[in-house]
Amino acid sequence: MSEIEFLNWVRGPGFQIAIIIFVAGVIIRFAEILLLGRKPNLAEAKGSEMSSGLRTIITRSIPDKGTFQRSMFTVVAGYIFHLGLFITIFLFAPHILMFKDIFGFGWPSLPTPVVDAMAIVTIIALFAVLIHRMRNTVLKFISTKEDYIVWLVTILPLITGYIAFHRIGMTAPTLLAIHILSVELLLIMFPFTKLMHTFTIVMSRWYGGAISGYRGVKS
Repeated sequence: MSEIEFLNWVRGPGFQIAIIIFVAGVIIRFAEILLLGRKPNLAEAKGSEMSSGLRTIITRSIPDKGTFQRSMFTVVAGYIFHLGLFITIFLFAPHILMFKDIFGFGWPSLPTPVVDAMAIVTIIALFAVLIHRMRNTVLKFISTKEDYIVWLVTILPLITGYIAFHRIGMTAPTLLAIHILSVELLLIMFPFTKLMHTFTIVMSRWYGGAISGYRGVKS
């Protein structure tokens, strides 16, 4: 198989397989959560579930002063690499063209040098998070193999994308194929690892706030 044929397979059937697994996996995970159901709450309602749940989604997304002081590095590095991932995935012109092909619409992009710089910053932040995890006694103790696998499949698309964009080491078709493969690996792993928190974190925060609101407890 030539490199062009390999790239075409990766961009075609390979990508379709990854998308199918991703979508099916996400649906299954949500079904598992929703099928757990909720026990009947026999207590008298003392507040609003909806407003408290929505408020908790917002308040829990902003660290309180105590948490920020205790875990400043984790909070700052976390915001940096999450923002960087968002920018590199959704505001890079070639990615937007791909989304336009899939969904039929696009949106404005950031200048390429800005996205390129953010990719580097995000990679550095992810390496810093890994080093911190390995050097911090508590974090190292509670870390599992899955945590390191999630870190790896998250950073690979950034590294391979940066190398492909700058055409370092190999031909452009091969570099692009490797980058797309790393994205497909991320998509396949996503529903079955802690990466799923990207979707479930909003649900869990709303649920926690809704329960507190129902009971009249400030969330």
